[in-house]
Amino acid sequence: MSVATAGSTPAAAVQATRQASAFSPASVGNVAVGFDILGHPLAGVGDTVTARRIPEPEVRIAAIRGAPFPLPLEAERNTAGAALVAMREALALPFGFEIEIDKGIALGSGMGGSAASCVAALVAANALLDTPLTRQALYPFALAGEAVASGGRHGDNLGPMLLGGLVLATADRLVRIPVPEEWHSLLVHPDAVLETRRAREALAGSYALKDFVAQSANLGLVLAGCHAGDASLVRAGLRDVLVEPRRAPLIAGFDAAKAAALDAGAMGASISGAGPSVFAWFESRERAEAAAPLVQAAFAAAGFDSQAWVSPVDCPGAVLL
Repeated sequence: MSVATAGSTPAAAVQATRQASAFSPASVGNVAVGFDILGHPLAGVGDTVTARRIPEPEVRIAAIRGAPFPLPLEAERNTAGAALVAMREALALPFGFEIEIDKGIALGSGMGGSAASCVAALVAANALLDTPLTRQALYPFALAGEAVASGGRHGDNLGPMLLGGLVLATADRLVRIPVPEEWHSLLVHPDAVLETRRAREALAGSYALKDFVAQSANLGLVLAGCHAGDASLVRAGLRDVLVEPRRAPLIAGFDAAKAAALDAGAMGASISGAGPSVFAWFESRERAEAAAPLVQAAFAAAGFDSQAWVSPVDCPGAVLL
């Protein structure tokens, strides 16, 4: 929207006052079998970014609200800011952006909080371009932003936020995977923090070749099950034999929470992203909702309050507001 002001030309008014806001949902990263390459959005919680087009050729962060402690306001040190810097440089834009970030995702939760700010900023700023890009074309800029937070260029959270639904995210491509609309995901977030960098440090060391083979087979079963709408294939494959065994000890109450989800009929359950949140897939919303208090009770027994969300696996991604 543009508003003309006294003494200004319409074009100048547009450049001076144009702004857009976007919301990006949280996400379930890795989905147990797709470390750094597979994820899906989570309805009900997310980050919002408002972007303004400014004449100065720079990226500014005017405010960050909703974070429990101060986050970097320097663009290059902030995921959202770094993504917009990458966009500006790649497109050689003669103008810049000023953004405000409203955090709705808990930090260190395993729900893709850094990625959500990054994607929301890109979607909002993209709407202000003279010729907006496709969501796929925004992906490289999102990777540049995510690298600031995690130290790596991985798209398991970014891809589903950009496209919606279950997404396979490689280094340079996003592929949306069909999922039956009745399948739902439960995510339970205990009131605890696990920093992404610490969770990644737990993965250092060697791995047995047989475990890579088993994980590849499990990923194949899950993808095949999604394409075919065959829950039995997903049940056979939705098991993490590589990452979960090394990260689970960092999450108090994890084993009991996972067991509660499986006992309630989940097709599979594991750590969401870097943790400490736990997710599980179910064949219906009713089963997921029935399992939520049981998983929360498991965390309560470990001394943690928690929040729970249920959403379709094939959930929408980021939207303009």
